[in-house]
Amino acid sequence: MEALDYHAEERSKAEFDVEEMKIVWAGSRQAYELSDRISRLVASDPVFRKDNRTMLSRKDLFKDTLRKTAHAWKRIIELRLSEEEATKLRVYVDQPAFTDLHWAMFIPAIKGQGTEEQQQKWLPKAYRMEIIGCYAQTELGHGSNVQGLETTATFDPESDEFVIHSPTLTSSKWWPGGLGKVSTHAVVYARLIMDGQDYGVNGFIVQLRSLDDHSPLPGITVGDIGMKFGSGAYNSMDNGLLRFDHVRIPRSQMLMRNAQVTREGKYMPSDVPRQLVYGTMVYVRQTIVSDASRALSRAVCIATRYSAVRRQFGSQNGGPETQVIDYKTQQSRLFPLLASAYAFRFVGEWLKWLYTDVSQRLQANDFSTLPEAHACTAGLKSITTSATADGIEECRKLCGGHGYLSSSGLPELFAVYIPNCTYEGDNIVLLLQVARFLMKTVSQLGSGKKPVGTTAYIGRVEHLMQCHCEVHRAEDWLKPSVVLEAFEARATRMSVACAKNLSKFSNPEEGFAELLADLVEAAVAHCQLIIVSKFIEKLQQDVPGKGVKRQLEILCNLYALHLVHKHLGDFVSTGCITPKQGALANEQLRELYSQVRPNAVALVDAFNHTDHYLGSILGRYDGNVYPKLYEEAWKDPLNETVVPDGYHEYIRPILKQNFRVSRL
Repeated sequence: MEALDYHAEERSKAEFDVEEMKIVWAGSRQAYELSDRISRLVASDPVFRKDNRTMLSRKDLFKDTLRKTAHAWKRIIELRLSEEEATKLRVYVDQPAFTDLHWAMFIPAIKGQGTEEQQQKWLPKAYRMEIIGCYAQTELGHGSNVQGLETTATFDPESDEFVIHSPTLTSSKWWPGGLGKVSTHAVVYARLIMDGQDYGVNGFIVQLRSLDDHSPLPGITVGDIGMKFGSGAYNSMDNGLLRFDHVRIPRSQMLMRNAQVTREGKYMPSDVPRQLVYGTMVYVRQTIVSDASRALSRAVCIATRYSAVRRQFGSQNGGPETQVIDYKTQQSRLFPLLASAYAFRFVGEWLKWLYTDVSQRLQANDFSTLPEAHACTAGLKSITTSATADGIEECRKLCGGHGYLSSSGLPELFAVYIPNCTYEGDNIVLLLQVARFLMKTVSQLGSGKKPVGTTAYIGRVEHLMQCHCEVHRAEDWLKPSVVLEAFEARATRMSVACAKNLSKFSNPEEGFAELLADLVEAAVAHCQLIIVSKFIEKLQQDVPGKGVKRQLEILCNLYALHLVHKHLGDFVSTGCITPKQGALANEQLRELYSQVRPNAVALVDAFNHTDHYLGSILGRYDGNVYPKLYEEAWKDPLNETVVPDGYHEYIRPILKQNFRVSRL
């Protein structure tokens, strides 16, 4: 019997080639084929089942995670998967695990900060997973302020060793993923102390557990920090705590690419530029932006498909009720998130190019674009992760009451995603780094130093401070040049206003502290301009496939005009546009919602998510929601018995008024 497709009618309305859009979303045909193959491989393997995850106890969930990671490693070896394929497999298993930190933090730290000799010693073991590592930087008392870390590494010249120690409670390492129960080794960040002098924070490779019986080594106290937000979600990860009591390691285990300590106890900064650390930072933040587009696309896919299935009100003469997706209130909340998923995807693609460009410049000892690239990636990490976290929650609300069900997939997706707003840089702290760079850029305009990269527009400050928006009719907002100039003018004027206000303070740092909120808003304006401009640039390329480019143009305009509508106060108060032009932007936005509507389900199909990866009954490809919700309800452990455990002890005495009342 052929399966019913409740979305068939929706899919028949598509005005573009969905298969071609899948390739655009993936980045290339090769990337699409690889993702498609690996996602289906995972979905078809019963070991990777995840529909019962939120019902498991913490212990059972952790053991389930260990089972899946071991099976994943076995499959990687059996199928001889490439590094790229293995990474994709871990993505589609979709369960946070110690391996995430081993591959994404421990190994890159050794590659980026270890000498050739150190890499040759440690990396082969790490690649074969003969050792399992984590990244122990954050402490109980310090996160964003890395220079404030308290763990010490004191050099003992007599034994040629470092003594790693946790001098205070707040110096306890706290949060590293994989540390709690699994990691055998860690890259530990500690203050290098020699002859009573503090040489700042450096990385050290420290063995934590025995490779024979996995017990902690002498002087090491290690454990899990406890349950985190949500059911299932990030609780599959053993985020850990770690304390050192005068633990000795050989001098050779200090990561010495950037600085060395000699046998005689002399500190020698290496000739490798410290700016190289920026290269790693750009890479990590680029992957976070790509992850943001993926996570948001999952939530939008669920909400869009369910909005097409769900009907409520509007029945005429006993006919069917109105699809929820047809209400403008639903469209105005959902479609900007759909556009955002595509926008983040394309800015993520551009960041991959930026990382390659930065890497090539670093090799040629050209550091000219590094500060701008660092600020740009910091800002984009902040903007995309905050918007994605808020967007997932909005998608949950767009699904009404059923969105609150664990089986909708949205509560767990939200809980597992939101740490992105904090790790690899707190989002507000990152925006302030962007703001500091913008203030420096504005202050250097008078010296003739030209802004570069994503800040190049500030070089046209005179024009952008006085230009007037050329919008007379709603459709004028569809001109890329008009949109771009409005966003450039807004960002420039907000940065210049902050710089002028800062100049009123005799102490610049006092001024910065006073203007923090304004500076954050200026940084947001700059980062939103980058995303809009990269979406526009994407559309200047050749985009094959029937109707594909047209749909992307609609989404690009929708994304930009939604931001104009959302930040109308900025655009009007800085004089970039008039209130009338703001109203015209809103009028055009309504028209764009109507243009997206017939293509909505096809546009989320282009994400090519399997039902396994979505993990949502509401977002099922076939749209068969209600029977499956009913079926799922009966799987809950509470329904294993008709009369609940505890009836005789607690419910029956209430019903029968049969209490023994103690006399006070």
